[in-house]
Amino acid sequence: MQDFLLFFYTQRNEILRQTLQHLYLTGASLVLAIALGLIIGIWLSRRPKAAAFVLGVLGVIQTVPSLALLGFMLPLLGIGAIPAITALFLYSLLPIARNAYTGLREVDPHIREAALAIGMTQRQLLWKVTLPLALPTIFAGLRTATVINVGVATLCALVAAGGLGEFIFRGVALNNSYMVLSGAIPAALLAIGLDTLLAWAERRVRRPLPWRAWGIGACLGLGLCFIYWAISALGNQTSNNGQRFRMGFDAEFVARADGYPGLQMRYQMPQALRTVELDAGLMYQALKTGEVDVIGGYSTDGRIEAYQLQVLEDDLRYFPPYAAVPLLQADFTQRFPEIVALLDTLRISVEEMRRLNYAVDGQKQSPQAAAKAFLEAKGWLRGQPIPPNLQADKLRIGGKKFTEQYILGQIIAQLVAHHTPYQPVLKTGLGGTQIAFEALKNDQIDLYPEYTGTALLVLLKTPEATYQSFIQQPDSVASYIRKTLARKHQIKTLSSLGFENTYALMIRQNDAKTYHIATISDLVRYLKQSNNRSFKH
Repeated sequence: MQDFLLFFYTQRNEILRQTLQHLYLTGASLVLAIALGLIIGIWLSRRPKAAAFVLGVLGVIQTVPSLALLGFMLPLLGIGAIPAITALFLYSLLPIARNAYTGLREVDPHIREAALAIGMTQRQLLWKVTLPLALPTIFAGLRTATVINVGVATLCALVAAGGLGEFIFRGVALNNSYMVLSGAIPAALLAIGLDTLLAWAERRVRRPLPWRAWGIGACLGLGLCFIYWAISALGNQTSNNGQRFRMGFDAEFVARADGYPGLQMRYQMPQALRTVELDAGLMYQALKTGEVDVIGGYSTDGRIEAYQLQVLEDDLRYFPPYAAVPLLQADFTQRFPEIVALLDTLRISVEEMRRLNYAVDGQKQSPQAAAKAFLEAKGWLRGQPIPPNLQADKLRIGGKKFTEQYILGQIIAQLVAHHTPYQPVLKTGLGGTQIAFEALKNDQIDLYPEYTGTALLVLLKTPEATYQSFIQQPDSVASYIRKTLARKHQIKTLSSLGFENTYALMIRQNDAKTYHIATISDLVRYLKQSNNRSFKH
């Protein structure tokens, strides 16, 4: 507990910044949703035949996965606060509009008739009778939308909108519970605080409010949202016109030992560079569309050629070798001797791995289909799978949450199914390096593909003074990892699968040719000469 409090204290400024960003994303989207949701609810209360269709459409929007909706927003609205607020606004509409419609429809018809009988107009009936009576139901919808938005807003960190999701995703990727809690606890407190505030506001507005008060409040909220939107849009426009150079990385690369902090120090990159955190699957699209100018990707990714990207040479040799190797439990060779012999013969070249990744990411094949086509072309699948021995142990195959790991999991599973009597069980999609490694150590999986550079710096946390002497020697790195993992964690490794998937900085090919950038040092020289201006300037 003391260590967590110390971590929380040292990160207090960053936590405050993320909390304010989170509050703004939630508040701005809610103001917009309240304005439109109430209008929809009032309109539907007078046209109940349209209610089923309109609320059905809003319900369909609610069922779209949050990350998918953010992904749809990227080509339309770019990255940053605007797509995040738009997505949160869409998620808020259903509970607010439906509760407003339900609350207004449930007002006793006799009360309506009495109000009209004493000479009230429709506007007076709405503002002085039906809305005040429907307020408990309306506020219930608003409170529901608020709590939902606080939770969904954590995902907005994946499109560079900021918020408490930044700490949460970094912590998940690195299995750092202090970092996860530093984002999760403020988010929970924010949800509780906003819900309490709305409960207090409900008690205060039970009495009918004059039209002017409602109008001033709505105009003020919409005005604040418009000002923020204008500032954000202007900022994005100037950035796209070359005022600011932006680098996009995933949460793990931002935080891990062999990621951006060390790279920035090795190449002496300008401190004023603007970096944004993005989902790994969205980085390439953001670079292609010009939302960012450089990304930290993977050398075997199929989208490099599909999106016409240029991989920059690591001329100062910062990144260690990242040979793909299976990690196994200590007793794996005794339990699955046939599988050990099988995996020792599996070899995949860099070009083959890149084509496999492109088949999934670019051609939209399933990892299962891509793996099967590859194995059949190599002549490694013969006939039908061997019927599994139900008395034997199942082989639990793990993998991280990106395309290549899904494909490797399928390759191993199909090889095992066709050549051994063991039944493979896939447990891919694990959130990050530390999560996959802990699952292996805790007997949740039997093996998963890892990379030597990641094992060296993330799993073993090898001090720089120790690995600098052999970091560019793949055989020495693999030998050190094999011995150290066995000694410290009782984890075994097999020989390399034949390819390396190194971290790499990437830019668009047109920019590389225009500005004569082939190495990371060339990029740094350009940044210093151009005062951190974007390529498009």
